[in-house]
Amino acid sequence: QVQLLESGGGLAQEGGSLELSCVASGSVYAMNAMSWYRQGPGQQRELVAAINPNGRTNYANSVRGRFTISRDNARNTTYLQMRALKTEDTAVYYCQAKIAPRKGPILDYWGQGTQVTVSL
Repeated sequence: QVQLLESGGGLAQEGGSLELSCVASGSVYAMNAMSWYRQGPGQQRELVAAINPNGRTNYANSVRGRFTISRDNARNTTYLQMRALKTEDTAVYYCQAKIAPRKGPILDYWGQGTQVTVSL
């Protein structure tokens, strides 16, 4: 069994910062691409940032220059550093990763989500 567990969400004021973490546990053999998605109230889930195993990153236009995704391959962990937060960043943030388990095919795994709320 492979699980993704996010942490670090919470309440921040506009202009503030938060950092999210996501760690993969269980029968993990290798981590491929890791991503952060978010879903705001009444909105569809959208890609926020992604990072491949070599560290190449991709960002949504709405967060580029404010958010930074990184990963620690030795710890099967990805991070999302969020700065200059805006009220429109309020959403549930989900970690997603393509993981090769010790047995079985590479699959997409999702975390349960962590709430980020940005207030004025």
